[in-house]
Amino acid sequence: MKAILRNYRQSPRKVALAAALVRGKTAGVAITQLKFATKRASLPLIKLIESALSNARSQGVANPEGLTIQEFRVDQGVTLKRMMPRARGSGARILKRSSHVILTLGEGKLSKNAAKKAKKDASKEVASTDAKVAKAPKVTKAKKAAK
Repeated sequence: MKAILRNYRQSPRKVALAAALVRGKTAGVAITQLKFATKRASLPLIKLIESALSNARSQGVANPEGLTIQEFRVDQGVTLKRMMPRARGSGARILKRSSHVILTLGEGKLSKNAAKKAKKDASKEVASTDAKVAKAPKVTKAKKAAK
C-alpha cells in the first residue's frame, strides 16, 4: 500500500527528521508517536499514513493498523527562487524548498536495507537521550534542603 505527498512546502531536511522517528514502526504506533512530536511536518505525515491505511482498507487488508512502514522516503521537490533586496542595489537569493514524501506500508518484516536504516536511526535516538541524561546535574538532599 502506497501513499505519496508531492510539493509539500517544507525543506526535505526538516521533513526527513520527522520521517526518521517512525520508520520501521507499525502504522498505529507511528501515528501516535507523530501526534506527540514537536515538528511541523508531523500533521501532513499523519495524514499521509492515514491515506495509506485507507488505501489498504480499499484493497481488502484485514488489519491495516498492524502494517509496518516499509519505506518512508523524503525527496527534494521543486525549489522556488526568490530575491531579497540587499545593500547597494544588489539582491540575495532565497530558496524556498519543497518535499516529495513517499510512504510504503507492508506486512511482516522490513527489507534488509530498511531494517538497517531503522536500527541505525533508533540507536542514534537512544544515544542522544543517554547523552542528555548523563549531562543532567544531580540534585542531592543537601542542595534540596538549601533551597
